[in-house]
Amino acid sequence: MSVRVNNIKLSPDADEAEVKEQALLRLHKRESDVLAFRIARQSVDARRKQVQLVYAAELTLKDESALPDVPDIVRLIPEPELPTPTRSLKMRPVVVGTGPCGLFCALTLARAGAPPLILERGAEVDKRTRLVERYWQGGVLDPNTNVQFGEGGAGTFSDGKLTTRIHDKTARQVLTDFHAFGADADILVKAKPHIGTDVLRRVIQNIRQELLALGCEIQFETALTGLDVKNGAVAGIYTSKETYIPCDTLVLAIGHSARDTYEMLLASDVSMAQKPFSVGVRIEHLQKELDRAMYGHYAGHPKLGPAEYQLSLRQGNDACYSFCMCPGGLVVAAASEAESLVTNGMSRRARNEQNANAALCVNVDERHFASDHPLAGVMLQRELERRAFQLAGGAAPVQTVGSFLHGGKNSLGRVQPSYTGRTALCDMTKLFPERIVQMLKAGLVSFGHKIEGFTAGDALLTAPETRTSAPVRILRNEAGESVSHAGLYPAGEGAGYAGGIMSAAVDGIKAARSILCNGRQQNDES
Repeated sequence: MSVRVNNIKLSPDADEAEVKEQALLRLHKRESDVLAFRIARQSVDARRKQVQLVYAAELTLKDESALPDVPDIVRLIPEPELPTPTRSLKMRPVVVGTGPCGLFCALTLARAGAPPLILERGAEVDKRTRLVERYWQGGVLDPNTNVQFGEGGAGTFSDGKLTTRIHDKTARQVLTDFHAFGADADILVKAKPHIGTDVLRRVIQNIRQELLALGCEIQFETALTGLDVKNGAVAGIYTSKETYIPCDTLVLAIGHSARDTYEMLLASDVSMAQKPFSVGVRIEHLQKELDRAMYGHYAGHPKLGPAEYQLSLRQGNDACYSFCMCPGGLVVAAASEAESLVTNGMSRRARNEQNANAALCVNVDERHFASDHPLAGVMLQRELERRAFQLAGGAAPVQTVGSFLHGGKNSLGRVQPSYTGRTALCDMTKLFPERIVQMLKAGLVSFGHKIEGFTAGDALLTAPETRTSAPVRILRNEAGESVSHAGLYPAGEGAGYAGGIMSAAVDGIKAARSILCNGRQQNDES
C-alpha cells in the first residue's frame, strides 16, 4: 500500500531530497521505512509574493501502521481499471473531427476492436501549419484549414494547456497517453501542465500513426455535409466529397467553430439550444515585468518558469475573467470566415516570447442575444468579428490599456503587439456593446489591484476574442446520445459539453465507452 502526503510547501530552491525529508517528518517515518518515493504533483503558490512550491509526494512504505490521522496524509487504494467492451459493432462507427475529443474517442474505439472512419474537414497537421502561416503572412484564408479547423483541432495552435476544472479519473489516462505520444514527462506532475504548440503538433502526428496502425481510416479535407435519417435514427451521412457513407453510429466532435455544421444539423431537426459563452479582448504585458510583479526576487527561477495568472470579477449576473493565459506567447489571427477578425493565444513549449497574453472576457447569454433562435450566439459572434474587420480595415484592432480606461492618446509604448498579422490602433468602445466595455473596464481596475502593473498605460489590448466556447449545445441524454436522433453522439466543445483539451478528450472517451456498451447490447439482442 502507498500513501500520499499533500501540501508540502517549500522554497523554490528546495530539491527533491528536501521534499522527501518533509514527507517523512509528516509520516513519522525514517528513510529505511520507504520502499519507493516520487513527487506526484507540483504547483506554484505566489500569493502575497511569498513564493513557494507546493508538492504532493507518494511513498510506498514497508509498514503503514500508526500513520498520523491528518487531512494531508491519504492512503492510496489502487483503483480497478474500467472494463472496456470489445464486442464488434454492427457497422463501423464514424467520428467527425480530429480535435482532442475526436482523437481520444477514436483511440478508445480502436483499442476496443472497433476502429472508426474519421472525417476531418481540414488538412493534416503539416499542410495545415503551412496554410496557417501563409495566412498570417498576408495570404488568403482557407475556410476549411485554419487555426480552428484541421488535424488536432483549435488546440493545435494554442498553448497546449492541459489544466481542467473537471474532476474525472479519466483525465489521468489522457495525460498518460499524451506523454506516451511525445509530450514531456512533466505534464504528469505539474498542476498546470502544458505541451506547447510546437510539441503538440508532433504528438498529433504520433496519435495519427497509432490510429492507422489500429485499423482506423482517416479522410482529411472531408467535411460532414448532411445526415440520412430513417425512423428517427442515423442511417448514413453525406460528405463534401459528394460521397454517401452508410452509418448507424456517428460521433460529432466538430469543435466550437463549425457554424455551417450547426446550420446543417438544425435543418436536420437535431435538437439544439443556445449556450452562454464569453467575448472580449487579448491583453498583453511584458513577460519579464509580470514575472517580477508575481515572483519578486524569484523572478526567472528555473523551477518557476514564466508567471501565469487567473483572475475574475463578478458583479451581479455579470463577470469579467481571464481565460487561456499564454505566458511567453503570441496573439494569433484565428478567423475561420472571410472578412472577419478573431484572436487567440499561442505559446511554444519554451514559452520564451517577449510578451505574456491572456483573454479578458465578459459573459454573454440569452439576455444579450437578439432572439431565441438556437444559433443566436453564432450571430452575435459573427457580428462582432465582422465589425472588428471593418473597424480596422482588415487589421486587428489594438488599443493601450491607458487609452481604453482613461481616454487620450492611443499610441504604442513598450508593449508591442505580438499579433500574427496586421494591427491598427482603434477605439474598442466602437467595437463592443456598452455593457461589455464597462465590464472590461471594471475587470481591468480590479485586476490592477491584484497584480502590480496589470493596468500599466502601455499594456495592450487586441480584439476580438469571441471563440471562448461553443455558443450552442447539442442536446443529449445520460448515455451521451442525441435526444432527437438515435445513433448520434454529440461530444466535446462543439457540442457544448467541454472547455479545453482535457475535458474534450475525456468527453470523447466517454462517448466511445457509451457507444461500445450500446453496441454490445445491440449485438446481444440480435
